Amino acid sequence: MSESDHSTTRIPKGFRPEPFAYHQEIELDIETLTNMGQGLGRHDDWVIMVRFALPGERVRVRIYRNEKNFSEADLVEVLSPSPHRIEPACLVFGQCGGCQYQHFSYETQLEWKARQVKELLWHMARIETDVLPAIPSPRQYAYRSKLTPHFPRPKTDNVVKIGFLRAGSRSSYVEIERCPLVSEPMNERLTELREDIHQSQAKKPYKKGATLLIREHLDGVSSDPKEIIREQVGDVVFSFPAGEFFQNNPSILEAFTSYVGEKASSGGARNLVDAYCGSGLFCLTSASRFEQAVGIEVSEFSIEHASKNAEANGLSNARFVLGDAASIFDEIDFKGGETSVIIDPPRKGSNEEFLSQLIAFAPSKVVYVSCNPATQIRDLRVLIDGGYAIEEVQPFDLFPQTKHLECVVTLSLETASE
Repeated sequence: MSESDHSTTRIPKGFRPEPFAYHQEIELDIETLTNMGQGLGRHDDWVIMVRFALPGERVRVRIYRNEKNFSEADLVEVLSPSPHRIEPACLVFGQCGGCQYQHFSYETQLEWKARQVKELLWHMARIETDVLPAIPSPRQYAYRSKLTPHFPRPKTDNVVKIGFLRAGSRSSYVEIERCPLVSEPMNERLTELREDIHQSQAKKPYKKGATLLIREHLDGVSSDPKEIIREQVGDVVFSFPAGEFFQNNPSILEAFTSYVGEKASSGGARNLVDAYCGSGLFCLTSASRFEQAVGIEVSEFSIEHASKNAEANGLSNARFVLGDAASIFDEIDFKGGETSVIIDPPRKGSNEEFLSQLIAFAPSKVVYVSCNPATQIRDLRVLIDGGYAIEEVQPFDLFPQTKHLECVVTLSLETASE
């Protein structure tokens, strides 16, 4: 792009002009992938991150942001493609922000996800340990059981676009007519909802945007977030409101929960504590391995459903308590040395207060499940400094075609094994 082209391009307010001009085009080699799913290359030792570029590729890119230590660019052309680049299944891949890896062979997606966990362990916490190969999802497409498409506030033309945020945007939406990550019945429901909304819009225009719900379960497809639905994982049937959180790749959940339960019970612990238990996924699928299983949750609503699920499945050794963040283990009446603790916190990870209480409780084993390896690794450093050692790191690919993964880290109290 010439200097005259730069001068006629509308430059966003606040754009940092160094080291590249806005929309300047350059060529570079992509060396690696970030854990955000971006290709990373260097131009004169300056880091440039490029969405949808793959390691090993020579690409032409267009700069759109300069940060203090790196720049971000759009992919303009692949000059030399990776041998692992494939044709994406979705017509709007590259526009929709939901997927990052549909153009990447699945086997290679798995390899990179495990590699990124190992690299993060070292770079963030100086932890050097083996990371097992990522467990693949039995389904690479049509695996999601929950979809939440949105539409923004209609503009003057009153056209309602139903879909997801555009890649790299916080306000622009991409119309989604069919998503390959969900089943055909869910896509049919999406079509029905779109028709209903367009008809409603014609009669009484919407004045604001909305988020829709499409959830597949044992008994069909629901769109009412308050409807009580059922999901089965192994021998356990869970009932919960359709709008509540529940892991949404049923094809891998039995293997996923079985692994967590196996690791929690592998040291011979008699008791289980499932912190952040939600509706009881890990507590109830692991309860048969223990004498007692207790789920702790700060949401009274979740505790109510978890208790009902325990009773409905005849799991009399499982109970659930409402836990206060300041005294999370006060309701536990057995010793830490005879106990394993499963933690599956939200994306932000655990807080310092909780980790201090966990270390003080001193369970013989901790199984840490996380959808965000970065915050998980931050917390691992605290647990290691508190006397725990990593036994095993096992990624699970619950989210094929995306940058996301679940990672299970098993730790044991070093004094317990001496």
